[in-house]
Amino acid sequence: MERGSKTGRSKQRPYGRGIWLTKEQAQQLLDAPDPTTLKGLRDRAILAVLLGAALCREECASLTVEHLQQREGRWVIVDLIGKRGKVRSVPIDAWVKAALDDWLVAANITAGTLWRNFRRGDHIARSHVGMSSQAIWGVVTEYAKPLGFPTIAPHDLRRTAAKLMRAGGASIEQISLILGHSSIDVTKKYLGVELDLQDAATDRIGLKLDRRPQRLTGV
Repeated sequence: MERGSKTGRSKQRPYGRGIWLTKEQAQQLLDAPDPTTLKGLRDRAILAVLLGAALCREECASLTVEHLQQREGRWVIVDLIGKRGKVRSVPIDAWVKAALDDWLVAANITAGTLWRNFRRGDHIARSHVGMSSQAIWGVVTEYAKPLGFPTIAPHDLRRTAAKLMRAGGASIEQISLILGHSSIDVTKKYLGVELDLQDAATDRIGLKLDRRPQRLTGV
């Protein structure tokens, strides 16, 4: 787990300061909910969306079944409304769709808000009122804390998703579009870019030095 640098923009979580989970830690978190219960299936789907679509908690909380559509032969979360009313769509991988399907089928949800609250036990509340963004945060905390990440926030999963996309070979431009950022510079801060001495960028220049023995002229 890596932490970003403190820049002093916010008292709670300064801009640029965040937590990035490793791929192994992210997998641990995704696997934490119990898939034999309705609540576990819901919570796993929430974590899958946060880690696999890089949504912020407000966007996650606002999701409906109607947001899930097929475009160009693949599943996409369409028409998300982000900051400043910016609309974007986010493609999702098969594992994210599978987590969503498991929850929707088990809960018999075919329309309306994606996330439902529970009353007593493992029973879904009759009201179709969705979960709040704070409740989404609560889901993250519930599973992250036992794993040793007590201060993890939904936005850290967004950061983690961005960094894992980059590590997997995605371009910064495409990551920026998925995150809905106003500029590439903002995306770079999310990536927590550090100098890589093991796979240095300078090793990719590709020039060679001819060191064959040669007679010096003028000697």
